Amino acid sequence: MNFVRFLPPETADGPTNMAADEVMLEGAVAGTASLRFYQWAIPTLSLGYFQPESARRADPRLSALPYVRRASGGATLVHHHELTYALALPAGFKWQPKGASWICRMHDAISAALASLGVAAMAVGCGDERKLGETLCFQHQTAGDLLVSGHKVVGSAQRKRRGAQMQHGAILLAQSPHAPDLLGLAELTERKLTFEAVRVAVLRAVAAKTGWSVREHKWTSAERTRTRALAAEKYGSASWNEKR
Repeated sequence: MNFVRFLPPETADGPTNMAADEVMLEGAVAGTASLRFYQWAIPTLSLGYFQPESARRADPRLSALPYVRRASGGATLVHHHELTYALALPAGFKWQPKGASWICRMHDAISAALASLGVAAMAVGCGDERKLGETLCFQHQTAGDLLVSGHKVVGSAQRKRRGAQMQHGAILLAQSPHAPDLLGLAELTERKLTFEAVRVAVLRAVAAKTGWSVREHKWTSAERTRTRALAAEKYGSASWNEKR
């Protein structure tokens, strides 16, 4: 049975959240699988790795937000009323079977979790992709994304290193005033699901869908030190955030 560390749910700023996800990827390279859920201390914009920094200036509501560049690809995200997850998996067939998309597998678990909370979500099929805007990730409906009433509510992106992968994604719980065109579960279903309720449901669904042993685990002191260093020296630096 595969053993996965379940790290403590936390709330942090953008650089710290992205640094922690990278530390999870480093752990996966070394053979440790980890899963965590988190929130953002204040509304924060994140740019995809390949996006130009100028993309955030397309809308004054976006340019006013603090921002960070992700290590993963994709378009701009407004992190506000959402549950964010990160999953890091070691290399090899045991964790990453051939032909199995982890974006689709994780979204399948999230769909099951939402169903257990009374929310019906459907996945975007191949060939059904739609681009409804130029900047925001949740205006790009790509294969595997989850929709409720035609609106994207779940999306994910990946970063790979030496065969290991880190995947993180967002579950949009409610509309943000910084991105009013994006409706969340609260507006689409009239259900005000809490961070905790969704987190518990997703964790249960991941364990059920995978058969993994998911055990609570704390960060090591070395990982905490590494996270602080990456947050200060990389994700909090202009050289990283303005590199494109």
